[in-house]
Amino acid sequence: MPVTAIAPPVESIDALVSGLSSYLNRDQINGIRRAYYYAEQAHEGQFRRSGEPYVTHPLAVAGILCEMHMDPQSLMAAMLHDVIEDTGITKTAIKTQFGNSVAELVDGVSKLNKMTFSSRAEAQAENFQKMAMAMAKDLRVILVKIADRLHNMRTLDVLTPEKRRRIARETLDIYSPIANRLGMNNVRVEFEELGFNALYPMRARRIDAAVRAIRGNRKEIITKIQTSIEACLEREGLVGRCSGREKHLYSIYEKMRSQRKSFSDIMDVYAFRIVVDKADTCYRVLGAVHSLYKPVPGRFKDYIAIPKANGYQSLHTSLFGMHGVPIEIQIRTEEMEAMANNGIAAHWLYKSNEDLPGNAHGRAREWVNGLLELQKHAGNSLEFIENVKIDLFPDEIYVFTPKGTIFELPTGSTAVDFAYAIHTDVGNSCVACRISRRLAPLSEPLQSGQTVEIITAPGTQPNPAWLSFVVTGKARSNIRHYLKNQKVSESVALGRRLLTKALAGFGTTIDDLPPANIESVLKQTQLDSLDALLAEIGLGNRMSFMVAQRLSDNEELSAVDAVEESNRQGSIDIRGSEGMVMSYAKCCHPIPGDPIVGHISTGRGMVIHTEDCNNIAEIIDDPEKCVSVRWDPDVKGEFSVELRVELENQRGIIATLATTITGCEANIERISTVERDARFSIVNLSLNVRNRVHLARVLKKVRLIRSVLKVTRVKSRKVRKTIKSILGANE
Repeated sequence: MPVTAIAPPVESIDALVSGLSSYLNRDQINGIRRAYYYAEQAHEGQFRRSGEPYVTHPLAVAGILCEMHMDPQSLMAAMLHDVIEDTGITKTAIKTQFGNSVAELVDGVSKLNKMTFSSRAEAQAENFQKMAMAMAKDLRVILVKIADRLHNMRTLDVLTPEKRRRIARETLDIYSPIANRLGMNNVRVEFEELGFNALYPMRARRIDAAVRAIRGNRKEIITKIQTSIEACLEREGLVGRCSGREKHLYSIYEKMRSQRKSFSDIMDVYAFRIVVDKADTCYRVLGAVHSLYKPVPGRFKDYIAIPKANGYQSLHTSLFGMHGVPIEIQIRTEEMEAMANNGIAAHWLYKSNEDLPGNAHGRAREWVNGLLELQKHAGNSLEFIENVKIDLFPDEIYVFTPKGTIFELPTGSTAVDFAYAIHTDVGNSCVACRISRRLAPLSEPLQSGQTVEIITAPGTQPNPAWLSFVVTGKARSNIRHYLKNQKVSESVALGRRLLTKALAGFGTTIDDLPPANIESVLKQTQLDSLDALLAEIGLGNRMSFMVAQRLSDNEELSAVDAVEESNRQGSIDIRGSEGMVMSYAKCCHPIPGDPIVGHISTGRGMVIHTEDCNNIAEIIDDPEKCVSVRWDPDVKGEFSVELRVELENQRGIIATLATTITGCEANIERISTVERDARFSIVNLSLNVRNRVHLARVLKKVRLIRSVLKVTRVKSRKVRKTIKSILGANE
């Protein structure tokens, strides 16, 4: 099966030295040779599964890095990368022998090895988190690790089928996308081909056989197209080399699977690459091939002017070739070709040239810094890996700020993703957006070339609903992080209010509690701090009355007396701005002005019901489940309420009803109609009002509509019963 090899196998230190002599001096080579003998001695008596001496593995890893023209420290680290883990040699010993830089690299690679976790998914996630930390210190760590994984993939045959599949899956899931993100195309292709072979051997054999079967016919067409392109370049006086691109088996399989295309549909497309001397020539070649064959509209991409995130640069175009044969062409310079194949490794391959195409090293560093930010805000390792995988598989779009700065985002990204890409604070405070100068919803997917302006407002905060449409890992992790912290702080505040009220029944306050009592309760509840205890109370996981009794250490006062005393001290004021740990019951829809009671619900915090709500009738007198609350005189916000309107059927009556309600500054959330008979209907409305006075004004205006017979405020349960009975009667 054809696999793009990165480097020929290195069988001895002398073979490696002959390759190194092309770009390293004698002292540097001697240092690498010394590292080899050090590793050989350290691994003496150790053998690989294949039966070869273990030192052949670090030697092969160094050979792969030699092909990338990596620096001497990386090559020495490759020789020594398993020494700390598999032998008794310490990091300090390596530092003494080879210097701090090599020791740090070896330590960084060693830390990327597997540890024991409760699940394989967690192990993979934890491993990747460590990789991000190691990359942040020195990007060469990941290059040594990639070379290590590449040699392991090349020698998978000696392992058991189960272990082969596990390593292949991890390579396709993590290492191949990382190689792609770092622009190392040759490594990515080999990872994919070897991984595909190991994971799906039968599918790989079938596709390989199908490719071989049609290769003869394809060769003739490829030769004809290539000849015509070369003749066209010669006529125009353009110097460049043209070659047909072989489709890789995993690429064919992925297109068949994801695009649901047949093998013949994919193999009908012929791909070519034209490599020229400089960027200016690329555009001239593009004009020449467009005059030779008709271009496919909308299929041209300029990655030279706007490089991909990993530094990749090229012109892509699709053409209708001879007899309508589809052709895909990539046009790039020699430097761009090297960058496309080696990516970040080209930083060392062309380290004398500071002005690298796309500056892959800087882009890689930027990406790693982004990983660290994701890691900081992720709740756990599995959430982190979920966010990173999104960023590892980007189908890019390119959008602009109003000042012309380009941002690359995954396909399907929204204005919220764009806001977080600019800065976390911009994302947290965004309220609206303009897409190409028009106001648009925050959830609208962006398209390449659009100019996006984010409108922010101080004091705003992320909306939990954003999680349903954001695409980037950065946006998702930042929203979750903010909401999580907000919920904790709100639950602490609510817990403090509940505990203060409960303690009042025992004749004390939080500030007057003896520290010994607090320590004792924290020990009993296995919590770290008073804030953690308050958060538990605010979330409804612990009863404020029970905690207050323990904290006050007052066993003599009866529960009834404590509750009565607590109620005499006053109710908790509901301000309408308590946030995520305070919610309003959907069964009775309380609004300011209604007599209310607070129900402590486990995990949800406090749920506000009306006093006459049937759902809490049995527990309203239980001090452990319900607390006395009242509306604050300055309560703010909009509150949901349901109305039932009986009216006479007339043309446009629903529009009249909606206009009347919105004219009273009430927002309609939901509206539904049930026809009672040919003449009368019942309209059920869910709308937002500020308080009972506002509701009374709405009811008064609705009653003035001539067709309205009756309008009442209802509970949702009654509405459902009414609808059900009407439908039953009609049947």
